[in-house]
Amino acid sequence: MKKPISHHLEAFLFGSRWLQAPLYLGLVFAQGVYVFKFLQELIHLVGGANSMTEVDIMLIVLGLIDVVMVANLLIMVTVGGYQTFVSKLDLDEHPDQPEWLSHVNAGVLKVKLATALIGISSIHLLKTFIEVSSKMAQAGDPFSLSKLEHGVLMQVGIHLTFVVSALVMAYTDRIMTSTLVVSKQLEH
Repeated sequence: MKKPISHHLEAFLFGSRWLQAPLYLGLVFAQGVYVFKFLQELIHLVGGANSMTEVDIMLIVLGLIDVVMVANLLIMVTVGGYQTFVSKLDLDEHPDQPEWLSHVNAGVLKVKLATALIGISSIHLLKTFIEVSSKMAQAGDPFSLSKLEHGVLMQVGIHLTFVVSALVMAYTDRIMTSTLVVSKQLEH
């Protein structure tokens, strides 16, 4: 029996998801760049620790944490995105399978990404606060709010936007999930 042309079109469209695979592979290479950057900063920290102030060390450590958080974000996007949009990963028997991967979907992935962005934004904001307070202390006026740079206020605004966006996404995902549960219960 001959299949209708719509079947072939649907198979082609469904197969087109594999066009995303090179994108996820590219993110793996990007993570390699972050590993290189992390090692570079770590060597700088260890090599120059004796001549650095506590604030300098803290800023470098926060930079290292930032690199790790971006790398975690890359893993979530790479593994979660591939699992959600390209093909299921055959990791059922793997002892290191992340717990979140077993129940990942587009909604969960968006909330996890938003949460990761909030963490990254928090690190950047903390670094900025430390840099500004250090500059203010050097200027002899550590409590002067008039010396806060416009950029600090912009970063606070961006961070709050991330927080509000994440809360809205999580709330929306929760509504959608509970709606699906209720509709499935009504079907039975």
